Amino acid sequence: MRKSIAAIAVVLVVSLTTSCARKITRVAPDTQIDISGRWNDTDSRFAAEELTQEVLTGNWITDHLQEKGKKPVVIVGLIRNKSHEHIESETFIKDIEKAFIQRQKVRVVQGGKMREELRGERADQQDNASMSTVKKFGLETGADYMLQGNINSIVDAHKRDKVVYYQIDLELTNIQTNEKVWIGDKKIKKFVKN
Repeated sequence: MRKSIAAIAVVLVVSLTTSCARKITRVAPDTQIDISGRWNDTDSRFAAEELTQEVLTGNWITDHLQEKGKKPVVIVGLIRNKSHEHIESETFIKDIEKAFIQRQKVRVVQGGKMREELRGERADQQDNASMSTVKKFGLETGADYMLQGNINSIVDAHKRDKVVYYQIDLELTNIQTNEKVWIGDKKIKKFVKN
């Protein structure tokens, strides 16, 4: 009797552990997968692509080229997450910078903490690099425009169903004059039924 119970217990444990085993499948990075209904990599990529396309076809570029005779220099500033959930805006910012560089209609300069790291390296070179290779202070390319924005959300829920609405607002501002030269937005709406 004990052997039968032990055998049944072993069979149950084995069947439970194999039926609950996690399965991982590699997929292409651009595959659209929505599991939770929250902001995800697809939302970030689509929003960045559409907004970048929109900003790069704006009249401000033509106006700048006519006035200055060269490509505008852009710095991507803060894109603040004001939504109800954690959104890593850094991936969104990098998608925008990458699209700017790939399309080659504007030049992009480094901003934020990475710029500070570059300045730290330049300072270190003043004491530790040979005179023929040291990089000088005061020769950075100054940005003509700064892109900034916000990610907002609205959630409407009833029982197990909810609608999540995201709005990404971006503004491009002339750094010299403080004039807003372009404003764009991307809206994403998700219906989540449980």
